[in-house]
Amino acid sequence: MPFSQFIEYLRFEKKYSEHTILAYQKDLENFAKFVQANFEVQDLTTVNYSIIRSWVIHLSEKGINSRSINRKISSLKAYYKFLLRTHQIEQTPLAKHKALKTEKKIQVPFSQKELEEGLALLNEDNFEALRDKLIIELLYTTGMRRAELINIKLQNISIAQETVKILGKRNKERILPLLPFVIETLKKYIKKRNELNKIEDETFLLITSKGSKIYETLVYRTITNYFSKVSTKTKRSPHIIRHTFATHLLDEGANLNDVKVLLGHASLASTQVYTHNSMAALSKVYKNSHPRNKN
Repeated sequence: MPFSQFIEYLRFEKKYSEHTILAYQKDLENFAKFVQANFEVQDLTTVNYSIIRSWVIHLSEKGINSRSINRKISSLKAYYKFLLRTHQIEQTPLAKHKALKTEKKIQVPFSQKELEEGLALLNEDNFEALRDKLIIELLYTTGMRRAELINIKLQNISIAQETVKILGKRNKERILPLLPFVIETLKKYIKKRNELNKIEDETFLLITSKGSKIYETLVYRTITNYFSKVSTKTKRSPHIIRHTFATHLLDEGANLNDVKVLLGHASLASTQVYTHNSMAALSKVYKNSHPRNKN
């Protein structure tokens, strides 16, 4: 079943990333296959909630967790909302659907000690080592997402103004400040980059030693390789670095709204999840500052 109109809507009106669009398309195609195979229904506009509920049960029986099922249902919700908006249906079959209950996962950020020890391992012995150093420094000092890091273009860097322009979710741009030590790493990296024999694409800042654009696995591997040496935490990823950036800023007294802007969040609610990790620091300040506790 084609979803071309909906995909165009996501791409051009909602301005979703290609990665997000592919996830929506895959969810819809899998649902369409299930409906055809189990209910012999070809037209998704005729689907009722009992069919969707059967799909939810089917996914659950396959061992898919509630969080993933909710994400798939979100794809369906968006699709039927689009059909309603374009007058292809009169009522969405998901009008009364309630999301499955999920356990709240608290992301545990790196401590400042772990970050300092991880940064201390970075060296500038060769091009790849210098690139890895820049990757980690950029992630920790800006809080940018992995996809945002990968897609930084050379023209988005301003050495003079000490800034980097980021293209975030839904193609929203934001300009982030760069700390002086990151600028120094940038200068050294660009010098090494210019010495490479072949560069396949001059557009992007971060490339492999063979001259091609870096990729998601490389960034993930870089983080895990370095921080597995200084941290026993089970989860070590670019997102944890982003989480750490936000938590450390809040621990040091940064304004929540300022952190929201730096992270590129659309709403303050998205940023507030990071305050949970700052409660220990807040509690310490509170106990050390309250006059009744001092006495």
